[in-house]
Amino acid sequence: MKHTEPPSTQSCTRSPLFLIGKNSRGNWVVQEEQGNCGGLFVNRAEAFKFAKFENGNRPQAVIMVPGIFELDTSGKTDLAHDKSHNTEAPRERRAA
Repeated sequence: MKHTEPPSTQSCTRSPLFLIGKNSRGNWVVQEEQGNCGGLFVNRAEAFKFAKFENGNRPQAVIMVPGIFELDTSGKTDLAHDKSHNTEAPRERRAA
């Protein structure tokens, strides 16, 4: 008999967390927790749709960020860092 991990454990290791919030200009921001992909969106529905598509259709792996959330394109994403004080203008970035 072949031994496999339970489905919940397998999906957790494959699907990254995505953060969603609004930036200082009123655009919706989506960013993968490690900063590997993300983007700017005109509405919450499209931002959420993108995040679910990128994480394997797992709405439970999408986190709403309160306050101002700026898109970090530095490549040095740190969830412990308070993004509400980021004054750098957001730029769209999307990984291939």
